[in-house]
Amino acid sequence: MTFSVKPLLTGEKTVLRPFTADDADTMWEIIGDPEVVHFTFPANGELTLERLRSWYGSRSEQPDRLDLAVTDRTTGELVGEVVLFEWDPDSRSCTFRTLVGPRGRGRGLGTEATSLIVGHGFSHLGLHRIQLEVYGDNHRARRVYEKVGFVVEGVRREAMTRDGEWIDEVLMAVLDREWAALSSTAR
Repeated sequence: MTFSVKPLLTGEKTVLRPFTADDADTMWEIIGDPEVVHFTFPANGELTLERLRSWYGSRSEQPDRLDLAVTDRTTGELVGEVVLFEWDPDSRSCTFRTLVGPRGRGRGLGTEATSLIVGHGFSHLGLHRIQLEVYGDNHRARRVYEKVGFVVEGVRREAMTRDGEWIDEVLMAVLDREWAALSSTAR
């Protein structure tokens, strides 16, 4: 098993491809989108366009993680990212995260991109478990994850505050045998 090979994964609606430094400008816009900020993180003072160029330009060199650009198959437009990271070779597990900008939402691109990378993780990388954390109020993302086969394993109640409100963190995962049991229509 290796994360060194950065594949090109093609679905009906999306193409997942390795990042390049040229993707930084679009990712800068996506990371700054109010909904992305709301459900991920506010950009700190250390995040600059130059740092993003360096970050995305180095993604193909990382042997312990897989960062792929989510693009609209029809237009080629970059709309987000999917990532498998925090690889634990002993337990054959890793963590998943994604973000999709406004031009990629509401069209099934995020669902297909999630399904493509999760499928790749199980069928080509030999993973046993893929886990994630999602904020309890991120209903759109939770629906996507459930459609793809992730199940809730637990909730960290009131784990953080946002705008003076307590927010839960929901822990979800999918196992290789659960993925294998899903019909292709369920994905």
